[in-house]
Amino acid sequence: MNPIISTIIVNYNAGDLLRDCVDSLLLCPLDIEIIVVDNASSDGSLDALKGLPYVQIIKNPDNLGFAVACNIGASVACAPFLLFLNPDCSFKPGTLAGLLAIMNADDLVGMAGGLLTSLDGTEQAGGRRAIPTPWRSFVRAFGLTRFSDRWPRLFFDFHLHKQPLPDKAIEVEAISGACMMVKREAMQDVGKWDEAYFLHCEDLDWCMRFRQKGWKIMFVPSLQITHALGACSKSRPMFVEWHKHKGMMRFYRKFFRHQYPSILMWLVAAGVWLRFGLIVAYYGSQRAAQVLGLKRA
Repeated sequence: MNPIISTIIVNYNAGDLLRDCVDSLLLCPLDIEIIVVDNASSDGSLDALKGLPYVQIIKNPDNLGFAVACNIGASVACAPFLLFLNPDCSFKPGTLAGLLAIMNADDLVGMAGGLLTSLDGTEQAGGRRAIPTPWRSFVRAFGLTRFSDRWPRLFFDFHLHKQPLPDKAIEVEAISGACMMVKREAMQDVGKWDEAYFLHCEDLDWCMRFRQKGWKIMFVPSLQITHALGACSKSRPMFVEWHKHKGMMRFYRKFFRHQYPSILMWLVAAGVWLRFGLIVAYYGSQRAAQVLGLKRA
């Protein structure tokens, strides 16, 4: 088989969702290969894949992080198009053909994604977005987006899912790594995923680098991907939040520290870690309430 798409799924304790994801791929009428890179799962999710055709499994001895696992999968992929897909995603058979058509329509399109929706059909935040620059993050953190109606350029909200859906595919600044199709040619030009990120923000980093190299990133609203957001991380919420905030700080330092005043960068950093502290306090209070409830019972 000479696959047109190599699908790379990074799995970490996705449970039954992994098999559902793979099944939706196997229904695709295109020639594809499926590469599952497992980051030392302990839930038996790989057992459901035994005997399935066109599925290659790579078992990492430890949880190496999302970016490292993506690069491992890409290193063995052989198709001209690579689909990076979370195991908690699934879609209808025509979705990949639609993404492929967008990729082939313009030589400058290097990356494309569809409409990410929750299980109830509502649009999620990450499928189409603007880059959260330090200024945009400052605006959002301090509630200044309420002035966006009067001064939209100055107080722009990077969460594009709050805007009406476009009626056709459009170019955006970033899409989500949950479902991201890229041209091999573009990846060779831009480089691998940045392995200094463990979890979160590596997709924003890659989108920044694609655009810096002149590659277009397309959002296709007619192609829906169901995403059970957080299904693989709900068992370790604080671990995920730590790496999310750490990734945010790396992203800001890497791309913006020489473009913005030091005071703004300091305020953004303070906002990031204040947010993390509030989340820690929230989970701590939830845990304390749970323990107290058990004791009373």
